[in-house]
Amino acid sequence: MPINILMPALSPTMEKGNLAKWLKKEGDKVRSGDIIAEIETDKATMEYEAVDEGTIAKILVPAGTADVAVNSPIAVLAVEGEVTTAVAASAKAGAPAPKAAPKPAETSTAGQGAPAPSPAPDAAPKPQPAAAPAEKAPHRNGAGERQFASPLARRLAKDAGIDIGRIEGSGPHGRVVARDVEAAQQGKGLRPAAAGAAAASSAPAPALAPSDEAIKALYPEGSYEFVPHDQMRRIIAQRLVVAKQTIPHFYLTVTCTIDGLLAAREAVNASAPKDKDGKPAWKISVNDFVIKALAMGLKTIPDANVTWTEAGLLKHKSSDVAVAVAIPGGLITPVVRNADAKSLSAISAEMKDFATRARARRLKPEEYQGGATAVSNLGMYGIDEFAAVINPPHATILAVGAGTQVPVVTNGKIEIATQMKLTLSTDHRAVDGA
Repeated sequence: MPINILMPALSPTMEKGNLAKWLKKEGDKVRSGDIIAEIETDKATMEYEAVDEGTIAKILVPAGTADVAVNSPIAVLAVEGEVTTAVAASAKAGAPAPKAAPKPAETSTAGQGAPAPSPAPDAAPKPQPAAAPAEKAPHRNGAGERQFASPLARRLAKDAGIDIGRIEGSGPHGRVVARDVEAAQQGKGLRPAAAGAAAASSAPAPALAPSDEAIKALYPEGSYEFVPHDQMRRIIAQRLVVAKQTIPHFYLTVTCTIDGLLAAREAVNASAPKDKDGKPAWKISVNDFVIKALAMGLKTIPDANVTWTEAGLLKHKSSDVAVAVAIPGGLITPVVRNADAKSLSAISAEMKDFATRARARRLKPEEYQGGATAVSNLGMYGIDEFAAVINPPHATILAVGAGTQVPVVTNGKIEIATQMKLTLSTDHRAVDGA
């Protein structure tokens, strides 16, 4: 039978993606590992590798299509022995395609990280009489609808102490699969507890935000330009709401005198060897020092190098620091792995590479996922002090302000010093104030 090529889930938070470009056309043969398309996620543009071999019989979603739902068919692949034109015609008509010889039915996602195939229709759960005393009430999601899940996902959720109804499913028709439970343990794709238990809770319902129509009615028509949200902005908004609703933030602010740091930075940069054009091998920034210092701090205070899950804390063995990088339409947080063990020049080179590829949306998911903490630096914009929002699954985020010269009292004398304010936003579930 023909194989459906589905829109893959290229990250745990991905619900939709943009089909940027087809690198194969109808009639082209593909082999496992061939790059067949480019997919734009909320964070990056990624190459889409084929898993199965065959011929592209029909492209269902043209290049340039936005907001294609994960797991929806984007093309049909005819396998060996099938008539490509017949497969294409059947795909267009929605009927099964004729084939040269009977083969076992198969469905492929043709991409990494994609979910398992849907269960056969005869394997679907059969309704039970309402009066059956041994029948357990089905799990419900935040909308009050029944939440379907694979047996493995249910067992993993039970072992982790997570209500399956709180987990966003990425499988066919919203079905929860094993990887969704793993993502939920890291705080991803997890509905607030109040959403799943709203029917049983006696707490008052939260106030609803005004509708789009109500907001637009406040402003004269023609006095504004309407800019629709792109996928990145939608995901950022969702994650920020979840972070502020589910993470109990508290804030710690210190003022650091950084004249010694600035002198060290100048000396380190002056010692950089130069190439034949006089370009130095490195140029260390204040932010590179902050990344290094925060990573070393996690080693000194290992109880802060953690991630919260409902079942327990993940105590990390390496000091991985994410760094907020502004890109058009939002931001992304690439992760410097084992930052405590890296030199300042290595951290600087890695961050320059991350920033360049982030702005081109060419980072890989493994380069911006994970980590236990993050750095957000607005000092270069002249911001003296701010408190950043924690980015799950991190337990902390360090907000860095501008370094400014101010009068300070040292040994009873007034002197001029360069000072910088740092604010650590902290998840009180995972890290204590002391």
